Formats: sequence, C-alpha cells, structure tokens
Amino acid sequence: MHPLAWLDAHAAARRAAGLRRELTPRAAGDPGIDLAGNDYLGLCTDPRVVDGGVEALRTWGAGSTGSRLVTGTTALHAELERELAAFCGAESALVFSSGYAANLGALTALSGPGALIVSDVANHASLVDACRLSRARIVVADGPAAVDAALAQRTETRALVVTDSVNSVDGGLAPLRELHAISRSREALLVVDEAHGLGVCGPGGRGLLAGVGLAGADDVVATVTLSKALGSQGGAVLGPAAVTAHLVDSARSFIFDTGLAPACVGSALAALRVLAATPSLPAAVLRAAADLAAAAGVPAPASSVVSVVLGEPARALAAARRCAELGVRVGCFRPPSVPEGTSRLRLTARATLTADDLAHVRRVFAEVLAPAAAR
Repeated sequence: MHPLAWLDAHAAARRAAGLRRELTPRAAGDPGIDLAGNDYLGLCTDPRVVDGGVEALRTWGAGSTGSRLVTGTTALHAELERELAAFCGAESALVFSSGYAANLGALTALSGPGALIVSDVANHASLVDACRLSRARIVVADGPAAVDAALAQRTETRALVVTDSVNSVDGGLAPLRELHAISRSREALLVVDEAHGLGVCGPGGRGLLAGVGLAGADDVVATVTLSKALGSQGGAVLGPAAVTAHLVDSARSFIFDTGLAPACVGSALAALRVLAATPSLPAAVLRAAADLAAAAGVPAPASSVVSVVLGEPARALAAARRCAELGVRVGCFRPPSVPEGTSRLRLTARATLTADDLAHVRRVFAEVLAPAAAR
C-alpha cells in the first residue's frame, strides 16, 4: 500500500462531515463586502500604509536577508519596536515574523521543563501549540476559579497564566484584572495575546491590557500581531526589557527564523502612526460591530468579532456560500476550530464600512440567516 493512500479516505470522511477546507483565491479589487478578514481599521489598503511599505521596500530591498541575529535587523525594525512599545505602554518590544511565531517564542522561552502553564480553554491554536512545545506541565482551565486552583496546587517554581485578551471566535473579553490578581497572588506571570485587542480595545486602541490599567505591569507579557488592525504582517512580544532580552537569547522562533521583511515593517509602522494620530478609529470599529450584530440578530460584542452560531457544519457552510453569492464574505468556523454543534458564521467589523455597505449586509442577512436559523 502506498504510504499516502490513507489521505483519500481521510479527505472523503472530512467531506462527508462538511469539514473539508478549500483555498479560495480572491481577486484584486473584488467588489464584495469583506466581513471575514481581520483588517479591523481598514488600513491594509490605506495609501499611507501602502506607501510606508513601498518606501521600505525601495530602501531595504525585498527581504531582510537573514535572521534577526545576523543581518535581519534593520534600523526600521528597531524603530517599529520602540514605537510599538511606547504606544502600548510597555518597556520594550521584540518583532517576530508572525503573531504565531511570537506566541511560540514567548511561551517556550519563558517556561520549559519544570514550569507550569495554565492555559485558557478557548485559547488560539498558536498558544495551544506553544504550550505543547514548551515541555512544561500544562493545565487547561475554564475561568478564573480554575486558574486559581491550578496555581494553588502547583509544585513548580515558575508558572505562567496564558489567555487571549479577545476571543478570536466569539469576541468575548478575558477577565484580565481578575486573572492578574490571581497570578500576582500566586507569583505567576500573566501572558496575554492581544491579537484581536490591539487597535480595537483600550484607550486609542492600545489593547485590553491598557483598557484595564495593566499596560506596562512588570509581571505581564503581551503578544500582538501586526496582521490584523495594523493591516500588515508580523508579530511582536511586549514586556519588561529583561523579557525581550531573554527572548533574543532563547526564543527559537526568533533566533532561527528569517527576520520580518522590511516592507511589512514599514507598513506596520505607518499603520501604527495612523492609529496613534486617529484615536477615533477603534470606536468606529465597535460601532460597526454593533450594527453587524443587530443585522444578524445577536447581542452586540465588546470587540470587533461577531459570532452567529448556526449549529451543524453543513448549515454554516451553506449560509456562508449564499452570503458570498450575494456579495458579502463571512467567516465560516467549523470543528475543530469550534466545539461540535456550534459551527458558526464569524463576522468581523471594519472601521471603514459605509452606510451603504451596512444596508446591503442587512438585506443579505435578512435573506440568509433567518432561513438558516430556522432549519
């Protein structure tokens, strides 16, 4: 038997369960309304952000040429790190090639054998994978009480509590003040992934940590992505200078990875400056999210993510396809991304959605969602 023969049966089973994934290339200038991507501030195509990337491309070339420790750190990388740390209220920042790599680097370098990681049950896959690679003991916790119990019973010297600030699937906010109080009382480090918080939550979009008064705390580390609200690519770890210095020495996804391409750095830096100069943008995202939620008949979120649970995968997939046919792209989340029986449409708000866009969305949802929910 061929060593890959099992793939056909595996694919057939996934297809029968409505779980087969497909890549769908989008065309430049697609006129559809995008409620699936994570360009929350509409900065991906903003001329100022594009110009920032083009200028960096012409100045530094197409690639960073090497790892950050060899030739992959440019003056532009250092400039982005300084401004990102200052904006978010952290002592320092370290830029990685992606948010995924930033999470892998932070968790594996700050834990390891002999440490405990208490991971929220709904954490993003990048955090889950980082926990698995850390070789630390892992406890998956559902809520602050479970976090406290896990920390109270630990025998390890070092412990980390890990959570997303904004749940990437349902848009819910983590109880960061409570988690921090528990972590501090149990002498644990709180690690918060602000992938969906930066640019949307907190004062001027500085993140949920800033919103709850924890930005810059000496026992908190944050990770961010540059590919969502900032419309570019890459990720970063923010925290005390001792932490980022340790990551330079120890984070394998930093040391052995090629540095982020200069064009992405330039675009992210330009986007960060636009956000800093336009503090009204995050509020515009939340208004759009409330409008989308009303159109879908679900409660308004406290973030940019609106979740519409439809149940079985086939139902969610059919609704997503019909929305696309009517000119509205939506996310379709099915197991294992969500629990069985909770397949859903995931809608993402954007600050640049117009009144005409929202009116069209309301018409589409009136046609698509009511029949889907009734089945």
